Order: sequence, then C-alpha cells, then structure tokens
Amino acid sequence: MRRSRQQRDRVTIQDVAQRAGVSAMTVSNVVNRTGKVGESTRARVRAIIEEMGYVPSQAARHLVGAAPARIGLIYLDIESMFLSLAHGEVSAAAAEKGLQLMVRRASAATPDRAAAVALSLVRSGADALLFIPPFAELLTGTPALRTLGVPAAAIATAGPLPDMATVRIDNHAAGRAVADLLVARGYRRIAIITGPGGHSDSVARLDGYKAALAAHGIPFRPELCAEGLFSFETGLVAADTLLDLSQPPDAIMAANDDMAAAALWAAHRRGLVPPRDLAVTGFDDTLVATRVWPALTTVRQPIKDMAIRAIDLLVEALGRPAAERAAPATTPRDVVLDFTLVERGSVRQA
Repeated sequence: MRRSRQQRDRVTIQDVAQRAGVSAMTVSNVVNRTGKVGESTRARVRAIIEEMGYVPSQAARHLVGAAPARIGLIYLDIESMFLSLAHGEVSAAAAEKGLQLMVRRASAATPDRAAAVALSLVRSGADALLFIPPFAELLTGTPALRTLGVPAAAIATAGPLPDMATVRIDNHAAGRAVADLLVARGYRRIAIITGPGGHSDSVARLDGYKAALAAHGIPFRPELCAEGLFSFETGLVAADTLLDLSQPPDAIMAANDDMAAAALWAAHRRGLVPPRDLAVTGFDDTLVATRVWPALTTVRQPIKDMAIRAIDLLVEALGRPAAERAAPATTPRDVVLDFTLVERGSVRQA
C-alpha cells in the first residue's frame, strides 16, 4: 500500500531497518551500494524501501563516510547530438570536481516518469540532481520535487525556475538573432521547425522568431511553422511538409542542428542548392553542424560552461548545512551565459 506524503516524511532509516530485521548500516549500504550485502537481503531491503516510500536524508548519507558526492543526471532517451554533448560535458565537469555522476535516461517526457526517475536516483544515493530539458520544467513546482529533499539545478532552460538553480542562454534573443540575420540577407518567406511544445527553450526560440518577423513587418504564417522532436527523423518529416507547400519557404530555421541537417537533406533530394535556393539554420553548434554541406549557420550554446556552472552551483548547495541543502534560496540562482551566432555556408553572405 502506498503511504501518504506525511507518512513518507516520517519514515527513517531506522524504520526501514526494523521492518527488514537488519541494521541501519545495512540499509545504508543498500541505498549507497556499498559494503557486502547478500542478494536476498538487498532485495528485501529494496522492497521495503519501496513499500514504505523511504527517501534517504542527506544527513544520514554523509554519516557513513567521506565518499564523493553523487550527482544524478536525468535526460531523455532519444538520439540527439545536443544531449550527447551535454552528457559528456557534465561528466567532465563532475570528474574535475571529484564527483560521482549517476546517469538515468527517461523513456518518456512526462511528469510521472520524470518523478519516478528522480526518485530512483535519490534512493540509489544521489546527493543532488541535474536536469537537461525538458525535465526541469516537468518537475518544477511539484510535490514530487519537494519530497526528494536534495538540491537541484538545470541547464538550457528557457528562463529561471522557482525551486532550482538554472544555467542557460537567452533563447528568445537567440531565436530573434537568427531570424534577423535571414531577413538582413534578403530572405522573406522564412519557415521554422520548432522543438516539442513542452520544451520551454523551443517555445522561447519560436517567440524570438515571431518577434523578428513582426519587427520587420513580415506576417507570421502558421503554415510555415512545423513541429519536430529535436531528432533527424522528425526534422525530415517537418522539412518535407514545408517544402511540399505550393509556396515553399526560401529559408528554414530549425530549433536544433539535427533537424537542420534533415532540412538540408530534404533540400538536396529535391535538387535545391543551399543557400541559393534555400537557407537553413540550426541551433546548438554540435558536431553535425560542420559535417553537412553546406556547413550550418547556427547558434552556439556554451554547453561546457553551462555544465561547469551548474556543477559549481550544486557543489555550493551541498556545502551548506544538511538541513538547508534541499531548500532553494529565496531567489534561486539564474545564470545567463552569452550565445554566439556562427555564420557558415548555409546562409548566403551579405
């Protein structure tokens, strides 16, 4: 039987130990995956932890010794150059600080799945959590996040969040900068392939695109807006939809490099020659941006710096007294880093 939130809050490591008929140290070893515990005992303790809804406290965890702090990372289980890059940079930043990184891929971007994966990380010993879109937005303001009792940070969000530190760029300004560039280079029928509507960064980039069109007196046309899922495959479907219009676009902005690469692929299949017949822009400046022809004009996000700053914020939170770690500051830190608009061959020159 599931216990209420109030009951979960009262469950202690001693309660679990008593129910399992083992010592508190044995429960700690199961939670932290340390020490020698028989498989049958380990399975029994895990089952009781699940039944009782026990979430280990940070104070209890740090009593067992000076093991490296553990950072839990959650990201979506899709093929994405951005996610691969972010994972690598977070791993490197954590290693530089002597931290252990625990990685969990979530199979679906839903609040329930995000909460379940976050809880799994905390029960497995994570001292803090780091989110990559869209999981911060799915969990912010929820009872599930408050119940976890660990500090959290997020990278690449669209804006600040009330209960965790954030490290990001100004996605609205970046989206506008790309559209402004296309207008300046003579393109007028500018389409956009957005990311999923549930990703706040994708929404901010779309808003920036709309703001640029309005500033230049170009009407927003819904038929020139197609949604993708930040993958090559969905970008290809979206690009085909746009290029099959009776009046196709003369430029396509894509919300990431994977979808921009797909738009180039779709253009080449039709015999179009970028950037003469069609301009294409991306976002993120991942490796794929320079592995396509022509190389992509794109927005460079400082992923390495984002990862370093986010890890630093979590280390700072873990340095506070145990009772204060999970409670966010009155105004959580929101670090906004500079982006760079990188011009390459997929947009005609001035």
